[in-house]
Amino acid sequence: MKAKQYDVIIIGGGLAGLTSAIHLSKAKFKVLLIEKNAYPKHKVCGEYVSNEVLPYLAYLGFNPFKFGAKKISKFELTTHNNKSISANLPLGGFGMSRYDMDFRLYQLALKNGIEVLQDTVVDVHFENDNFQVKTKLQSNFNTKIVIGSYGKRSNLDVQFNRKFIKKKSPYLGVKMHVSGDFPEDKVALHNFKGGYCGVSKVENNHINLCYITNFEAFKKHKDIEAFQEQVLFKNEALKWLFTNSKSAFEKPLTISQISFKTKQPIENHIIMCGDTAGMIHPLCGNGMGMAIRSAQLASVLIIDYLHGKIASRKTLETAYTKRWKKTFGLRLKAGHAIAYLFRQDSLAPKLLTVLRWFPFLMPLIIKMTHGKPMST
Repeated sequence: MKAKQYDVIIIGGGLAGLTSAIHLSKAKFKVLLIEKNAYPKHKVCGEYVSNEVLPYLAYLGFNPFKFGAKKISKFELTTHNNKSISANLPLGGFGMSRYDMDFRLYQLALKNGIEVLQDTVVDVHFENDNFQVKTKLQSNFNTKIVIGSYGKRSNLDVQFNRKFIKKKSPYLGVKMHVSGDFPEDKVALHNFKGGYCGVSKVENNHINLCYITNFEAFKKHKDIEAFQEQVLFKNEALKWLFTNSKSAFEKPLTISQISFKTKQPIENHIIMCGDTAGMIHPLCGNGMGMAIRSAQLASVLIIDYLHGKIASRKTLETAYTKRWKKTFGLRLKAGHAIAYLFRQDSLAPKLLTVLRWFPFLMPLIIKMTHGKPMST
């Protein structure tokens, strides 16, 4: 049977995949989105999004506040020895769960006529300026463009021989939603020895608790509960949150082998978006915004290429790589630097003291890890 032809195939239906699919569908291209999981689904994620993406989401026809997203304007940082500092967020943001946001964008994608296939891609082959995409259920497709937006790591990364996948990553992420008392206009970042935990409210009045830690530190303890009691609870703000709230999950979600190694925005002629192209440390709290912004960068260029305004695939790939690095290069470097400093247990409290002495530094640091409002 002849393989079905599409203009664009998107591998992975998270934020980057869904927003790029909607954007391309608005330009009347035939898009197939392949996602291995059913919607809705919880994901290990900080669930805070910078307001920089709001103009773009409006262009796509998506208003997060229509679904109860929480408006966030304040930021709090604490260290493992219980020093704290607060600031206003220069641009602000919103809190919305991946469970709901992905699902609502999926519904919008279907409304826009996008074909969504629940399956797993097992092979992508590029030949004669065209891609052949094969899935686990033995479906075969042809396309002019492939977008990779399948998340932090995948068997496809092994197939593509990507450099980062060859190195083990020491990081473990844990997430849960809880019911309890926390200001809905604030996002907090609580440092503990070996990691940090992000806290913010989402659309159903749940509090999202998501922390990342070094696996070497974690494995010294019997289980997650023991690790939390013996390590996280040294931070009094975290102890109060965990002990004065009720979990909405049967058990916490976990993800291991989180890599912050440098990735390439183009691999085997595939345009990579979101975490597939590169991850900012959760300490900087804007991975969701980055995913959406990368989808916009890719979509604009792909539309120009498919309309013949960009003459060759090589020109397309070079343009995307340059724009991606220009947009995210400083953010990623700042994220690496900030995360490194806060991993030094003896240094983190001193850094916080400096920020107290020079309060103008905090908004500047936040701006370094966030972008300006996106135009369409």
